[in-house]
Amino acid sequence: MKRKKQIIVSVTNDLVADNRVHKVCTSLEEMGFGVLLVGRKLKNSQPINRSYLTHRMRLCFTKGAFFYTEYNFRLLLFLLFRKADVLLANDLDTLTANYLAAKIKRIPVVYDSHEYFTEVPELIDRPRVKQIWEWLEKKMLPNLKHCYTVCDSIAAVYHEKYNVPFQVVRNIPISKNTVQSNQKEDQPKIILYQGAVNIGRGLEQAIKAMYFIEGAQLVIAGDGDIKGQLEELVRTEKLQEKVRFPGQLSIEELAKLTPTADLGLSIEEDLGLNYRFALPNKLFDYIRAEVPVLISDLPEMKAIVEKYNIGSICNSHEPKDLANSINEALNNSIKRKTWKTNLVQASKELTWENEEKVLKAIFAEFL
Repeated sequence: MKRKKQIIVSVTNDLVADNRVHKVCTSLEEMGFGVLLVGRKLKNSQPINRSYLTHRMRLCFTKGAFFYTEYNFRLLLFLLFRKADVLLANDLDTLTANYLAAKIKRIPVVYDSHEYFTEVPELIDRPRVKQIWEWLEKKMLPNLKHCYTVCDSIAAVYHEKYNVPFQVVRNIPISKNTVQSNQKEDQPKIILYQGAVNIGRGLEQAIKAMYFIEGAQLVIAGDGDIKGQLEELVRTEKLQEKVRFPGQLSIEELAKLTPTADLGLSIEEDLGLNYRFALPNKLFDYIRAEVPVLISDLPEMKAIVEKYNIGSICNSHEPKDLANSINEALNNSIKRKTWKTNLVQASKELTWENEEKVLKAIFAEFL
């Protein structure tokens, strides 16, 4: 019997809610690879049950330079002593270990850039830290042969910067994952944000906008650096009845929550090129669940929303202006009818089954 080719996939998160990586691993498994997904285990990490193998490392450090150093050192040792035919690094924060292990073992490494890492808002005001990441990127990316990312804009930037071709695999959900909503008519309308709770996501403004919105509740589903600050803001502003934090949900739990929403938010601020070129997973999750969207006036998201006419574009993050945009999107019955009709067609076209063809073409040569 022919031995399965083994691929080790690595991320810096705890695996629970990373839908993109789960879809990639599932597709690779369907291709015939033996898949092992490596991440880290946190104190509050939920148990996971996947069809492919997983391994989560407990680390001494959870953030900052010590975390990234410890993680990549531990990951490098892990990769060196585990059988693998191909390595898949997700984002720049896992690439160092994968790059070195691939060189030592003389096996191919594939790079999946989920974002324009060196332009994330967290690095904009930290020039020294940003410089270190840019130095690492400059040392490794020009030597890579197999790369893909989440949108055309980021692919173009990397190609121009390093003369490395990047293919595009967007964060589109699997078609069979749709769950019908069981929301009752007497419940308040749900304004949903799902994803990382970090700076620049427009969440502070969305919370303050709830002053001017009646008959609706803002649900912020996810975890991240500023979740505690946002919870304190809700308490300070006495908006506990209007804002809810269900926390980080599993992929399965989120698939049940999303269809209950009346409006999905993806209102990133234009803080650096990473957010300017954002084409986030949540936008496609809203589309899959046939939920109208409100997005920022940013090129990649705007192109999708305008192409399919499935929601509104907000031009201001001022809380009162944002509230006006939300109220209009929730209460304009004529627009909502059009959006709902168009979402049915968009959800049929925007499927992982179509998107994964690019992914499978990248990995087919390793089989």
